[in-house]
Amino acid sequence: MNNLLTDPGLTPQLKILALLTLLSLLPAIVLTMTSFTRIVIVLGFVRQGIGTQQSPPTQVLVGIALFLTLFTMAPVTSAIARDAWEPYTAGRITGDQAVERATVPLRSFMLRQTRESDLALFYEASRQPLPQTEEEVPLRVAAPAFVVSELTTAFQMGVMVLLPFLVIDLVVSSLLMSMGMMMVPPSTLSLPMKLLLFVVADGWHLLVGSLLRSFA
Repeated sequence: MNNLLTDPGLTPQLKILALLTLLSLLPAIVLTMTSFTRIVIVLGFVRQGIGTQQSPPTQVLVGIALFLTLFTMAPVTSAIARDAWEPYTAGRITGDQAVERATVPLRSFMLRQTRESDLALFYEASRQPLPQTEEEVPLRVAAPAFVVSELTTAFQMGVMVLLPFLVIDLVVSSLLMSMGMMMVPPSTLSLPMKLLLFVVADGWHLLVGSLLRSFA
């Protein structure tokens, strides 16, 4: 993309089109190649498990996920700024060298969170031999394998989050049926009990701590 934007043979209109295309894809690329996917999915499971459809609001969950993403990705962004952005702005390296240097810490982060089976899946699909070192893994393979691993990890954590709330729902439903109060919606009693459990257990502290430790 850097070569495309700096190619003297392209007209200004094509350069602007290429830049706009890059900017339109940048949010999706950034969100899928960072810790955002896992965090926002787990937070969504928490809201679903408690049973509050609009509390916390989606905007709040996304905001929390973005701040946690910035926190967990701080070592990666610092490495990119130190090894790629600062030398490039100082004129010590070219744009291609800056891009190559920036991919190193990002690829290392993704591969640490990627399961070997998911990585092998994409190498098998592309009919390429497995790499010996992480430097041999291209981003076009590391990125989709990372996303699949993040979805798997997020759903595993989501199951662990939902289990206590599921137990409360089952207990409340059984009690209401045994008391002959089948006309009473179970959520009328289960929602306050789930909120009480979440508050007493300091749920937000445990949840955020588990998410941060999952990227260690």
